[in-house]
Amino acid sequence: MAATKRIPVSEEVWAEISELKRPGQTFDDLLSQMAEQEKKRRFIEDMDRIEAEGDFVELDFDVPDTD
Repeated sequence: MAATKRIPVSEEVWAEISELKRPGQTFDDLLSQMAEQEKKRRFIEDMDRIEAEGDFVELDFDVPDTD
């Protein structure tokens, strides 16, 4: 079993997070889900930024025939 950690939060934040929990869902499950969603959001944000700012060139290469 993983070690348990305590994360101090204000009562307001605890109440907001509690409202996001589904019945039977643990805070651990909720926070894990939120972290995964944030990772995906940041990835998409990075890709959008790269697409908007990037200077791309077409790669021209031959794929060898396997026959």
